[in-house]
Amino acid sequence: MDIKEYFARISYQGSHNKPDLATLSDIFQHHIQAVPFENLSIHCGERIELNLEATYNKIVRKKRGGWCMENNYLLSWALKTLGYDVTLLGGKVYVPELDAYPDEIDHLLLQVKLDGKSYIVDGGFGMAYQMWQPMELISGTDQPQTPGVFRFQEESGSWYLEKVKRKQWVLNPSTSTSQNMENEVCRRIYVFTLQPRDIEEFRGCNAHLQTAPDSLFVTKSICSLQTANGIRALVGYKLTEIKYNYRDSMDLVEIRILADEEIEETLKEKFNITLDKKFVPVNTSKLSLF
Repeated sequence: MDIKEYFARISYQGSHNKPDLATLSDIFQHHIQAVPFENLSIHCGERIELNLEATYNKIVRKKRGGWCMENNYLLSWALKTLGYDVTLLGGKVYVPELDAYPDEIDHLLLQVKLDGKSYIVDGGFGMAYQMWQPMELISGTDQPQTPGVFRFQEESGSWYLEKVKRKQWVLNPSTSTSQNMENEVCRRIYVFTLQPRDIEEFRGCNAHLQTAPDSLFVTKSICSLQTANGIRALVGYKLTEIKYNYRDSMDLVEIRILADEEIEETLKEKFNITLDKKFVPVNTSKLSLF
């Protein structure tokens, strides 16, 4: 494992001699625009391993992406290598259709302590709820970013992350999500505590999320990548491209349903992914990702 090889993978050519906030933000931005959030392995008959060297090989050498336990584990290694003070944290992802959080942790995120302040760094959420910059760990303060306004709310030691949603201009509304979701003003994303975690604590959810019949990751094949001004995502056969703040505080949304023969080429062109095994797109869950 070589930090220079990781930098080449994310096309980062900036300085890295001083572990400061500017460098952290720059590396983070490069990571989320180069490494997709994806669970394609599950739909290719591959197992997702919770092993740093295996994750490094998959993301850096094979130019694949990964889910939170891969993206953020690799990111924690890179940041620690550069001298940052990094702690693994566990979160529970909000399920809007159930208006609830799961009982057990199902999300890995990072806390970085820098110059007497704490920041949350999460390069493994993907879709339209992916933060673009490290967020200072303060409660009740709006933190505007290109994707929208994020904020934390702290209650009795639990920290809730939420995002204020913009209006969407959908070019082809017949293929869009339910009106219910579009009328949301603010979306809860996940809840976490500041209890330090060890990677071993994620083995259970890493196995459960790729095998349980009702797991979102089993019922949906997902590949999303942040772009210079928005996001693109392939969920099942549906390709969604969003341009943030296109006009009048409104995001431009374009949706296309792909044919079987377009999938492989789209993964290559839009996400820089070439798969070793046969991929079967799946989207049987009604849970909304936007």
